[in-house]
Amino acid sequence: MARIRHIDIRNFRCIQALSWFPSAGLNCLVGPGDSGKSSIIDAIDCCLGARRSIQFSDADFYRLNVEIPISITISIGELDDSLKSIESYGNYVRSFNAATREIEDEPEAQAETVLTINLQVGSDLDPVWTLVSDRAEGRGQARFLTWADRTRISPTRIGALADHNLGWRRGSILNRLSEERADTAGALAKAARDARAAFGDLAGEQLSGTLQIVAEVAKSLGIAVGDNLKAMLDANSVSFSGGTIALHEADGVPLRSLGVGSTRLLLAGLQRRAAQNATVILMDELEYGLEPHRIIRLLGSIGAKEAPPPLQAFLTTHSPVALRELRGDQLVVVRKRGLVHEVQLVGGDPGIQGTIRSSPDAFLASSVLVCEGASEVGLLRGLDQYLVSQNALSMTAVGVALVDAGGCDHIYRRANAFRALHFEVAVLRDDDKQPDAATEGAFAAGGGSLFCWRAGRALEDELFASLSDEAVHQLLERAVSIHGEEAIGANIGSASSGQMNLWQCRGAVTHTSRQIMALASRRSGWFKSVTWMEEAARDIVGPGLANAEPGFQTIVTAIMRWIFRA
Repeated sequence: MARIRHIDIRNFRCIQALSWFPSAGLNCLVGPGDSGKSSIIDAIDCCLGARRSIQFSDADFYRLNVEIPISITISIGELDDSLKSIESYGNYVRSFNAATREIEDEPEAQAETVLTINLQVGSDLDPVWTLVSDRAEGRGQARFLTWADRTRISPTRIGALADHNLGWRRGSILNRLSEERADTAGALAKAARDARAAFGDLAGEQLSGTLQIVAEVAKSLGIAVGDNLKAMLDANSVSFSGGTIALHEADGVPLRSLGVGSTRLLLAGLQRRAAQNATVILMDELEYGLEPHRIIRLLGSIGAKEAPPPLQAFLTTHSPVALRELRGDQLVVVRKRGLVHEVQLVGGDPGIQGTIRSSPDAFLASSVLVCEGASEVGLLRGLDQYLVSQNALSMTAVGVALVDAGGCDHIYRRANAFRALHFEVAVLRDDDKQPDAATEGAFAAGGGSLFCWRAGRALEDELFASLSDEAVHQLLERAVSIHGEEAIGANIGSASSGQMNLWQCRGAVTHTSRQIMALASRRSGWFKSVTWMEEAARDIVGPGLANAEPGFQTIVTAIMRWIFRA
């Protein structure tokens, strides 16, 4: 029951305005740091969480302006009959048209029935929750959900400190797994007097179904909790209530002692088993405490590969592993454009999906520079390392990601995938092979930036033609150290049709020897890997840039200006 259909956030933390219709399944928020991803998760939690009060401060207001109230409005569909009943909430039920994305105050026969909840916080910092209805407001009526209904629709928040869910506390996921409840009134008093173990036997009988579910889920996720889970008195508890009962291993060690990653993974699995009664899950930084293989397991446990989706999940991540594992229709990019935050679906286009698989880290950056191949990526990485050694700012510090397009034929497929999501995008390509002119023109007309080597030249041509004699000799010796004298000599002989050899290239640098070495390098891939070119750029190209031919300097300077354009 209960899935979020629309979220509207106003004046909350870094968000002045945001309107979003999330998918009914997994919604993984990605984008550069400080773009508002965590604030969206917190806004959902504040509005729908089953709390009687929340502590707000001036820092929760957009730009600390307490004169404009915080307003978080969420419309919820897929309601059970009790929440749609005329007797309970007749004046507050509304309608949602999924096709037009319109929410109407009057319920309509062909539309989904929804309830809209608003949280408002003014300068007095006192939160007020209400159900939204124009017709009820017109009659001077106002009300909110009953506490029981609030508890039923509230999302499960799995955070770094979520071990309260491993006890039978109010709102705990354990209370949603089954209808079983321990009789705490007498049993807890006896356990306190006699022994934790004595109560463990009693609770084990009363909660056997839940304990079995927890054991099954833990086993399926590869979490070692023993074969005989027990519900015993929590050694850290100081009060007698349902929350005093917590999960323990067979030897009596509380499951709250599990590591952070194991706890989060177990709770995600339990949430899946409780999906019939709790369909919304919130998780900020899903990779926290988890190794790559367990990130994949966590996503699988909440139904990332299933259709229809068993849960509606709102996640944030900075993990390339998570991005590779998810589909484009499960990823949404969060960014601020002007005064408004936008949440844009990455989408299921095959070109975009391929870009996610090949360059997931780029979706976490602010800007993207798409390079024709590994050589260009290595060149820019090496130049960046050299400039940092000279006390310059690194491109990673300004949020620029480099993407290897895998050739001229794919460069604009990659670049346009990012342009469609409103990233700042530039292209760096060779000029020995021309892309489709119309495609390149459309990219430039749409605001993309284009850098290419001079007429007819590939990167190797530029380097051997533009660098000083000393730097050219250094590039040649670096190639020899990588591939060996015999291989490099054979490459030079082949490129020159037997007219030149390695010994001659090691002599005086001439226009002809530069051309031959460039051709040999390009054909035989002397530096055709990120690592080889990165090291050459760091050790040779960067230090030699000041003495390079001005045309080459101009291109490199233009690229660096784009990277650090701030």
